[in-house]
Amino acid sequence: MLALRPNCECCDRDLPAESTGALICSFECTFCAECTDRVLKGACPNCGGELVRRPVRPAAALVKYPASIERIVRNSPCS
Repeated sequence: MLALRPNCECCDRDLPAESTGALICSFECTFCAECTDRVLKGACPNCGGELVRRPVRPAAALVKYPASIERIVRNSPCS
């Protein structure tokens, strides 16, 4: 199950579970659309993988399976 991380690892922008502007790689590294387009050029800086739109978990499922609250910010090209 996806962790639905709460922020962009590049700029630390909030990305709530219902956000359609969150992108992830196959390892769930999470970035905002702006950093993905402007800085990362569609590739994860951690693994080199493709960044794709993170699915939105239905509100009813969030009750049973809440999004992660762990914020991850890495030294990255956005800094």
